Amino acid sequence: MKQVVCSIFLLIGWHSFAQTTATGTVYHDLNKNSRKDRGELGIANVCVSNGKEVVKTDKNGKWTLPAGDDTGFFVIKPAEYAVPLTSDNLPKHYYLHKPNGSPSTKSEGVAPTGALPSSIDFPLWKQKSETQFSVLLFSDTQTRGLTEVNYVTHDVVEECIGTKARFGISLGDIVADDPNLFAEINGSIGQIGVPWYNIFGNHDFNRGASDDQFSDETFERFYGPSTYAFEEGQVAFVGLKNVYFGPDGKYKGHFTEAQIAFVKNYLAHVPDDKLVVLLMHIPIVICDNRKEIFQLIEKRPHTFSTSGHTHTMINFWVDEKYGWTNAAPHHHFVNATISGSWWCGLKDEMGIPHATMNDGTPNGYSILTFDGNKYAIRFKAARRPDDYQMNIYWPDELSKAELDTTQLRVNVFAGSARSKVEFQLAAQTNWTPLMLTPQSDPGNMLMFQQSAYLEATVNDTKLDKIFGWSMDKPSVSTHIWQGKLPTDLPPGTHRLTVRTTDAFGKTYTSHRIFRVR
Repeated sequence: MKQVVCSIFLLIGWHSFAQTTATGTVYHDLNKNSRKDRGELGIANVCVSNGKEVVKTDKNGKWTLPAGDDTGFFVIKPAEYAVPLTSDNLPKHYYLHKPNGSPSTKSEGVAPTGALPSSIDFPLWKQKSETQFSVLLFSDTQTRGLTEVNYVTHDVVEECIGTKARFGISLGDIVADDPNLFAEINGSIGQIGVPWYNIFGNHDFNRGASDDQFSDETFERFYGPSTYAFEEGQVAFVGLKNVYFGPDGKYKGHFTEAQIAFVKNYLAHVPDDKLVVLLMHIPIVICDNRKEIFQLIEKRPHTFSTSGHTHTMINFWVDEKYGWTNAAPHHHFVNATISGSWWCGLKDEMGIPHATMNDGTPNGYSILTFDGNKYAIRFKAARRPDDYQMNIYWPDELSKAELDTTQLRVNVFAGSARSKVEFQLAAQTNWTPLMLTPQSDPGNMLMFQQSAYLEATVNDTKLDKIFGWSMDKPSVSTHIWQGKLPTDLPPGTHRLTVRTTDAFGKTYTSHRIFRVR
């Protein structure tokens, strides 16, 4: 009994020692030097968090929060303010308190941050709040070395320079199990020239981490806390690390108690007329405790969430099947990936793999457009025209007899159950609807079947080292439509037009010319 009492005493004593209080000021940094100078006043009613509790600054911009021995403090940027940026355009909105270091950072020679400063001050810069703005949405750049950093740079970054987007977001798997590449990929994406937020992915972890708490140590050194929030226009963005590593080193989609508490505490300060956007890496529909997050947002009229991870593009309209109880479904969007199918596929004239994703979607990114608390999504294929939104699968030439047995297939890359897809032949006035029929993409299947040729060896060198890695077996695409053309087409050349209208009312068309013999 004496030993038990002593153990309890030691635990209480350690907890009391580890828990302390942090305080600071959020202030208007008039000269943008990131120091609180004379005459620079505090800003009232700004949210500050330690990753769990959320408080608002008082009339003088002061805040106070509990601090443990591994705490990331951050200011939740209001819409009418900006935060300072690093040379790579990464937001500097946080302070990390790790007085004892951590197992993973000690091995890298990173010194503990020591005692708390007397005041943790967050500078904000005044900016014009825009209710209409756009955001670049990347996912899974997943670079395995400088060669793939260069793929990202030439395939996507260079075409985004000069964008009118307000900022950008990467939805995790920034690198492929090598945090040493964070600096290189940041330097590349930073050239786009807009603020860039990042979400933790399962390939962004510290291999030397002893448990989930330390899995994001290197990520934090570059980007700050892996759970955070910021506001822009009429939108509240919440970034969540939903990759949870168990003692066996395996991960799952999961939200920690602290994250759930943070979302609850922060949303208590967010009016219902704002749009709440949840940012994560693993799709929320496969997180084991998603219902706990749903309960915090399902009564709000304006919500949206997005992720990456699957290397396919999917629009989920989340309903009771997933544990969502609101009558109006929640929209969860699984974004396209920059790396496509892990940079697989034949290389083009620029030496970049086509990297078509396993559902037949080209590698690329999305553009989110916000208007007040409304949003829309537009997919952008890497180095392709803006209106390249589908592939039409139909023979170049076929006989009249084959018209009866051949199916028209259309892969609408960002299509969903709410899309309308229809076709028309030249000289026709009516449009014929196509039916959503999930299946493997025909083009992807052909490339997969041809992959065996890349296994061949010429002059002791496998061909895949020269021409590009072979494709994985295609997955089932959730955005393929199917139907049949008229069987009475006369011999000659014909023009087929396919038209699609997405869930946001945007219409795209594409054509295919073929011959009947």
